[in-house]
Amino acid sequence: MIGKLFLTLATLALLHAAYSTYEHLSLLKALGKPEGSLPLDIVYESILALILGLLGASLNAPPLKDITWASEMKKRTIDGMDSRLGFAHYRSRGKFLFASPHDGKI
Repeated sequence: MIGKLFLTLATLALLHAAYSTYEHLSLLKALGKPEGSLPLDIVYESILALILGLLGASLNAPPLKDITWASEMKKRTIDGMDSRLGFAHYRSRGKFLFASPHDGKI
């Protein structure tokens, strides 16, 4: 519940910072000095929105799953694990791939 609240506040703060940036840049353009920097309150608001978003996403995430070998083997059988292919060897193809056409092998 609190994670969703933080995400909502972060979204609103970021939208407000974007609107404030647009208004500030429009004012600078109207005054004829487009090379001005952003005010610090907009920068601080954006950083606060980032922190709130990260915190909200962390609190809203589902619990982590167990990734141990024992928990993986609870879902699988030993027959399913042993039936997979082994290592593939490509050394037998080398004499055909890198042979010159004059060797008479091709």
